[in-house]
Amino acid sequence: MKLTRRDALFATLFGGSMIGLRSIATGLPVKFLLDPGKALADLKDAQCSIDASLAQFVVLNTSGNGDPFGCNAPGTYDDGGAGTGTDYSKLVHPSDAQSGVVGINKQTISLGGKNYGAAGPWSTLTPATLSRMSVCHLMTNTPVHPKEPQVLQLMGATQYQEMFPSVIAKSLAPCLGTLQAQPISIGASSPSEALTFGGQALPTIPPRALKATLTNPVNTLSTVQHLRDDTLQKMHDFYASGAVKVSAAQKQYVDAYITSQQQVRNIDQNTLAMLNSIGGTGSTTNSDQVTAAIALILMGVSPVIAVHFPFGGDNHADTNFAAEAAQTVSGMAAMVDLLSRLPKSVNGVAELTDKVTFINLNVFGRTMDAAKNTAGRNHNQDHQVSMMIGAGFKSGVVGGVGPSNKTLKQGANDWGCLKIDSGSGVGNPASGDIDPVDTLASWAKTVMRGVGIDQATTDAQIGSGKVITAALAKP
Repeated sequence: MKLTRRDALFATLFGGSMIGLRSIATGLPVKFLLDPGKALADLKDAQCSIDASLAQFVVLNTSGNGDPFGCNAPGTYDDGGAGTGTDYSKLVHPSDAQSGVVGINKQTISLGGKNYGAAGPWSTLTPATLSRMSVCHLMTNTPVHPKEPQVLQLMGATQYQEMFPSVIAKSLAPCLGTLQAQPISIGASSPSEALTFGGQALPTIPPRALKATLTNPVNTLSTVQHLRDDTLQKMHDFYASGAVKVSAAQKQYVDAYITSQQQVRNIDQNTLAMLNSIGGTGSTTNSDQVTAAIALILMGVSPVIAVHFPFGGDNHADTNFAAEAAQTVSGMAAMVDLLSRLPKSVNGVAELTDKVTFINLNVFGRTMDAAKNTAGRNHNQDHQVSMMIGAGFKSGVVGGVGPSNKTLKQGANDWGCLKIDSGSGVGNPASGDIDPVDTLASWAKTVMRGVGIDQATTDAQIGSGKVITAALAKP
């Protein structure tokens, strides 16, 4: 029998025999459906080992292009009064007049009770979003595009060279009850952005492929109500047969998972309608990625969804910063779109606002010196900005920028990240307790704590760096 690409993708997402859709339809973990007898015997293994109420779905925006995302972020126009001593007049930013893009001029936003300058599109983030956004200035210590996989491995800081998206997905999957622990990339634009899990390469699933798979007559989500009834009947017959002895506690555990009929109807109607809005031809758009990411979260397929919202790309010859300005506008609009759509829930009751965290990490940042960057930017291994937006994070700017004296041709004598004081979050070149080379691992540890993963697991998975407690809502 010929296996079509659509069938292969469906099997990747939902397994054979529609086991994944059966799990979505009933709410029961795949492990129960595959072997209910063994699943009951191993009940402890199926349970979450961290505080499930804190566990977050994660949307990761990543780029192997080294986008100039951090060149126009809070902390590159001023330090909010922290007194880092940086002369910000020497850092160059695009302007409306220069780039020809309306809305890129500096605006003031409030983070953690301090006012910071930032490119105009940052001011489109709502006060609610800014109240749970931490902006972190760090370095990846590489100026090389193909090093994106190593950056996602935190440059050797993770246990067994596991990619950071997979590290957090493994801990979050049991608590979120997702169909799989493996993260899913829907926006990878180059081979360097592909993800791995336990050393195994994972496929990239473009939004249009997801739409084609789940809205076609054979694999359509419209079958979930029938699958629910059929699966629950089979589960009932299995337990009634006496094949295994079921305790009251075990029965209560299983019953707690079972999805209501109303939820099933909304999985069908809402998610199908959402997927149908994805475009039919052409390149993947930011809007398509937003739609696909939310659909995968609503279906509970994976704890981590990777996207790629462009923010200027590899802009060595970006005259007047035109592409950087335009994509800063469009990229920030994609973030706003994603965050504004999170409250919409699949069951009309539980909201996603407090269950989804948005983070970003690029392979490297870009040079910012005004004397050398007038027609584009070079690679900068010493500075990159990552943000965290979610219920587990405190509003503010972590770290900052100062002179960098690298001898590399790209980024020589430019600007790099400062040492970070983990307790206050301030960038302090003299007394910070996190050296620039450890900022990447420290950021990752902070993300893990902010999305609900305990300290012991965090320390076991990442061997260097320390948690930046100043960035956490609950240190």
